[in-house]
Amino acid sequence: MKVGMKKSMLFGVAWAIVFALVAGPATANMDAAKKWVDEEFQPSTLSKEEQMKEMEWFINAAKPFKGMNIKVVSETIPTHEYEAKVLGKAFEEITGIKVSFDLIQEGDVIEKLQSQWASGENLYDAYINDSDLIGTHMRYGHVVPLSDFMTGEGKDVTLPTLDVDDFMGKSFTTGPDGKLYQLPDQQFANLYWFRYDWFNRDDFKKKFKEIYGYELGVPVNWSAYEDIAEFFSEKIQEIDGKAIYGHNDYGKKAPDLGWRFTDAWLSMAGAGDKGIPNGVPVDEWGIRVDGCRPVGASVERGGAANGPAAKYSLRKYMEWLRKYAPPGALGMDFYTYLPVLAKGHVAQQIFWYTAFTSDMVKPGPTVNEDGTPKWRMAPSPHGPYWEEGMKLGYQDCGSWTLMKSTPLERRKAAWLFAQFCVAKTTSLKKTHVGLTPIRDSDIRHESFTERAPKLGGLVEFYRSPARVAWTPTGTNVPDYPKLAQLWWQNVGEAVSGEVTVDTAMDNLAREQDRVLERIQRANVQGECGPKLNPKKDPEYWLSQPGSPKS
Repeated sequence: MKVGMKKSMLFGVAWAIVFALVAGPATANMDAAKKWVDEEFQPSTLSKEEQMKEMEWFINAAKPFKGMNIKVVSETIPTHEYEAKVLGKAFEEITGIKVSFDLIQEGDVIEKLQSQWASGENLYDAYINDSDLIGTHMRYGHVVPLSDFMTGEGKDVTLPTLDVDDFMGKSFTTGPDGKLYQLPDQQFANLYWFRYDWFNRDDFKKKFKEIYGYELGVPVNWSAYEDIAEFFSEKIQEIDGKAIYGHNDYGKKAPDLGWRFTDAWLSMAGAGDKGIPNGVPVDEWGIRVDGCRPVGASVERGGAANGPAAKYSLRKYMEWLRKYAPPGALGMDFYTYLPVLAKGHVAQQIFWYTAFTSDMVKPGPTVNEDGTPKWRMAPSPHGPYWEEGMKLGYQDCGSWTLMKSTPLERRKAAWLFAQFCVAKTTSLKKTHVGLTPIRDSDIRHESFTERAPKLGGLVEFYRSPARVAWTPTGTNVPDYPKLAQLWWQNVGEAVSGEVTVDTAMDNLAREQDRVLERIQRANVQGECGPKLNPKKDPEYWLSQPGSPKS
């Protein structure tokens, strides 16, 4: 009897020890989750109870990968800095998976992607990569289609409350085959920015109407934008003894000069066809498709990269840069021109990324004492070739991308972190930090209604239908890395005066055709790979309805 009792007591102690070993870390992880939910992940569209349920799911799903160190990479913007510094730490404390998060320039991210494709070596376990590469990803087969992964190999690590339909940019990361290839992590649009306070000064309004015959206000077309640029640069010239300028831009011959154009400058001029998201059959890169096959970029093949609208857009860009932008703009690149607006001496900018809203609402020359901005953002003005129903502007959609060359277990662990960064538990707070909204439920939350007056129109834009009319590069572009490099090189030659505008755009169109032709010969992109149209007299295509337009 005593022996049996002793055995029973020993078994009881053993089970208690086993329970403590199993439950201890889980309890500790839940304690860590509660700390983060209480102290960091507020506000949220979920209740704290619902947040804790999501965190419990992450803890359990991460158990097989505890102690693993995953590597991810993205471009450097405030949203990704928050993910690297805050969400990476939270994820490790809650799940036991360590995250090495590299922040580099976007061009370098693309180079890393290409290196992993070419070598098959697993450089990173996940990428936050612009959805501009959707046409590349869905053709080459290097990327894991997430819609397949979530219902197949990754089903056990796919968050039940992920709610893909809540992502505003889902259509940007979906291929023509209906598959989701990337999961949006941040979005920012390219909009018009202007000094609201200056536009509402009675003396400026009176003088503008006397000169131009209409009211000073948000321009809807490039002609009005040019009038306003001239007005502030040449008619007003200075405010409180400081020189002011009616336009801001950059012109240094560097890779980011290419983004200045491929991020929808030609579509703003009206070079492409009607149709959202990117124009059908000709998109903002001037590439025509037949079904899903690219058939040419030059006018002689039915494209529009060297059409009248494309050449007009480059001429206007160069003219405004030289006549109305601050001194030194011609030698600036994307990164050096960014701080210019915050100095408070620019009246308007036609091409402004909302990713930098978080910097522009900090105290300074462009913010009032009560925290409200002296500036506003608005829909982009369009050029003379633009028609209703066309894409009007660009929107960046940095998205989680998984590679087939990544070992499955590492891919699963990285997918957990990707979802952690966009889960409803964390996404609203992240959106308030970086101001790059991805979820409809987040942007409609009452906390953004309260904050809207201090964000210059960002909330109103993302609550409007316009949020899907401003779109990333689409599926007409079959190899983004190879084609993108052609833009800055050829545009840069025109800006520097090495060649004329006509020569630069003719060269660009011809070189895009050559890349398409090489891909066609390689026959590696299947039924959606390029198949070039035969050359015809450009007048044939210019006389047809739609793009290219005469």
